[in-house]
Amino acid sequence: MSEYNAESIKVLKGLEGVRKRPAMYVQGGTGVDGYHQLLTEIIDNAVDEALAGFADTVEVALLPDGGARVRDDGRGIPVETMEKEGRPAIEVIFTELHAGGKFDSAAYKVSGGLHGVGSSVVNALSDYLEAEVVKNGKVHRIRFDKGDVTFPVQVVGDAEKGAHGSTVSFRPDSGIFKDVEGFDYGRVRRRLRELAFLTGGVKIVLSDLRGAEPKTETFHEEGGVAAYAATLAKEGKPLYERPVHISQKVSVDVDGRKEEIEVDVGLIHTSGYGQTIVTYANMITNRDGGTHLTGFKTAYTRVLNNYAKARSLIKKGDPTPTGEDFLEGIHCVISVKLGDPQFESQAKVKLLNPEAQTAVQSVVYERFAEVLEENPKTGKAIVEKAAYAAKAREAARKARDLVRRANPLDNDELPGKLADCSSGDPSISEIYIVEGDSAGGSAKQGRERRFQAILPLRGKILNVEKAQIGKILQNAEIRAMIAAIGAGLEGTGDDQHFNLEDVRYHRIIIMTDADVDGSHIRTLLLTFFYRYMRPLIDAGYLFIAQPPLYGIREGRKKDLLYLFDDQALQRYHREHQGERYEVQRFKGLGEMNPEQLWETTMNPETRVLNRVTVDDVLEASETFEMLMGSEVPPRRAFIEGNAHLANLDI
Repeated sequence: MSEYNAESIKVLKGLEGVRKRPAMYVQGGTGVDGYHQLLTEIIDNAVDEALAGFADTVEVALLPDGGARVRDDGRGIPVETMEKEGRPAIEVIFTELHAGGKFDSAAYKVSGGLHGVGSSVVNALSDYLEAEVVKNGKVHRIRFDKGDVTFPVQVVGDAEKGAHGSTVSFRPDSGIFKDVEGFDYGRVRRRLRELAFLTGGVKIVLSDLRGAEPKTETFHEEGGVAAYAATLAKEGKPLYERPVHISQKVSVDVDGRKEEIEVDVGLIHTSGYGQTIVTYANMITNRDGGTHLTGFKTAYTRVLNNYAKARSLIKKGDPTPTGEDFLEGIHCVISVKLGDPQFESQAKVKLLNPEAQTAVQSVVYERFAEVLEENPKTGKAIVEKAAYAAKAREAARKARDLVRRANPLDNDELPGKLADCSSGDPSISEIYIVEGDSAGGSAKQGRERRFQAILPLRGKILNVEKAQIGKILQNAEIRAMIAAIGAGLEGTGDDQHFNLEDVRYHRIIIMTDADVDGSHIRTLLLTFFYRYMRPLIDAGYLFIAQPPLYGIREGRKKDLLYLFDDQALQRYHREHQGERYEVQRFKGLGEMNPEQLWETTMNPETRVLNRVTVDDVLEASETFEMLMGSEVPPRRAFIEGNAHLANLDI
């Protein structure tokens, strides 16, 4: 054993630790999420200037070299020498962790970047980073390569009269982000569009300078969060004409001092059954909500309960709507701006400030009550929908009880076609949800019984995007899945919720045919899991199996070469021109014998599984509602715009 002494201890100076362990500093690690997080950090800094009232335009450009450029017309990054550090402030900002202007509220009253690690971490993980600052009539420039200064800050020219602002250009280090090809335009576009809604007037410009034909889009959403809520409301028809907008600054007590918090809420209700609530603190997405969400729900439910009682809108004998009933069909954006937000982690997924709850609760209770008083049709429509949801919840209770017993295998409603695994350890157990009894039979014979369970489904499940919970729970295939997974449902309108700890398998694998019908069934299943078992997706438990579409026998070889799509087949033909092509097309999983199914799709050593993730709630919600909802025109437009001619295999 090697000796462990003082010489064994290493000290990583400056930004060395960031380059050595990037996943400790960047949400998403060294994958595509982390790659985009670098750009998000720089964009957030530019937006902070807009929040502070010093900028009204932010420009983002995706560069041909794989990098990005972010420009704002704010005050400009400080370039003066810091007396205590003996170095220019801009150099310190980009080379020292926990250095920034956001620890002191005198510089930024409202900011999303609290920890001072954003700019320096981006610099540390970039091939190059160059900053250009225009202020005091001069243009200043500094450059870093892999975190080290290679061009110290200096004046490189005179600025145009009245010009000011900062430009940061960088390219993520390809040696660190090895498997990422570049920035995804759609992903960056969604974040900038989101910011345009949240800033309510700031002009944000996105340019893609890659490729032969550069393109530019401008986002300028003066409607703010109310307009944002309206874009989320794709399912069903609006219950009233205009979204509700609640906006107010309120002073609350924080440790004996007065703190000003800005509350901005936009909401609208539709005839649909789903709900979408997105929350932000200082423009930062809080995926898990937090105190501002708690404050909203408390005040919102209280106002509606009072309104319903005062006007006798709930008939005698009918069930009283719960908070979940009142939230059915709501699409809501909650945004707060405060001086010192506290988050659960650097990822900022949950807001913790108790003063945010106080502020939101106070503002929403007062202003929402005023809105309903001034718009009685709006209040009546919301309460009537909640009353209807309460009735549906009561009607679904018996069906729900059937699938929520402590031991799902004791449930006599559970189909005998479930072939469970012998392991009782969820962490190593997996269940294949298989299309059809034929494929289910092959899967049952070919599986590894110790840890693989098989649940065949008969035909296409119910489209839950168009159905009420009562009808959903009467569907035999859906009840079978709920019982087998064993953790209940989300969004059922009562106090019973999905419990991730009760999930019986940590890999839930959708396995459908590699054809149009299989894709449709897969979409129906994904819709169900997204709407009613969302924590499965967030935990990384949901997967899609990738069965082969073709099998090729080369010459006299006994084994088949498996190809998973038409593009792979075309590449094979190009690479093996003139050779003999015994090609077998698998029309369905049931055509494969158990050994083939195991070898290609179920063997952990050789299979391909795609993990299902939800990167952006706005895009995901819009996509499901467009493809699976009741509105036909958007779906038709999507099909017409994305359809391709296909060879029919008759």
